[in-house]
Amino acid sequence: MLPIRDSIPSRRVPWVNYLLITLNALVFLFELSLSDVGLTRLIYRYGVVPARLWQGGGQAWLTIFSAMFLHGGWGHFIGNMWVLFIFGDNVEDRMGHGRYLVFYLLSGLAAAFLQAALTAGSNVPMIGASGAIAGVMGAYMVLFPWGRVVTLVPLGFFLTTIEIPSVLYLGLWFFMQMFSGLDMRINGGVAWWAHVGGFAFGMLAVQVFARRRRRSLRRYWQDSSDWLW
Repeated sequence: MLPIRDSIPSRRVPWVNYLLITLNALVFLFELSLSDVGLTRLIYRYGVVPARLWQGGGQAWLTIFSAMFLHGGWGHFIGNMWVLFIFGDNVEDRMGHGRYLVFYLLSGLAAAFLQAALTAGSNVPMIGASGAIAGVMGAYMVLFPWGRVVTLVPLGFFLTTIEIPSVLYLGLWFFMQMFSGLDMRINGGVAWWAHVGGFAFGMLAVQVFARRRRRSLRRYWQDSSDWLW
């Protein structure tokens, strides 16, 4: 199921979200300019290698942040940036620009830490913004549980769109990541536990970073009942 857009309007321009997408795009363009050998060297130098991470050293720990801006191909890059574009603006709206940036980076840190802890002996580098974006998704689910996600789904030989409450769409996504992490037959080079770690961090930390919005009881019920049609 591919998310197309959400139903929650933003009140301000999400400058940090645009900046993150731009930085990821610039780094990806740089990756495309490299030869296969050069790209491999870049990924092993700036990606998170669990075995190297636990050996200590400040430079190894800095790769947690550099790895967030590296991607393994067009599908990896476009998929991550599209999801960040859909959900990131609303989370930034509630947190404010500075808090959102810190939250995003800490989500990526939590994601990489959990994946590295569960694959401590691995020499395979982890790259991608997925863990940090999973944190944004977890925060979105807590802040806007009844927001609707317009989703593209296959219907036989055709495609159609349906609106799904975010608590259902994102909750299902989370459990799929956890199931994939537990099933040793599913690998495919995906850091499933990084997704789980980022999402869990986002759910738990969102209240620390989000600004409280005061609403009347009547307004609360109006907003909550929209999804019931």
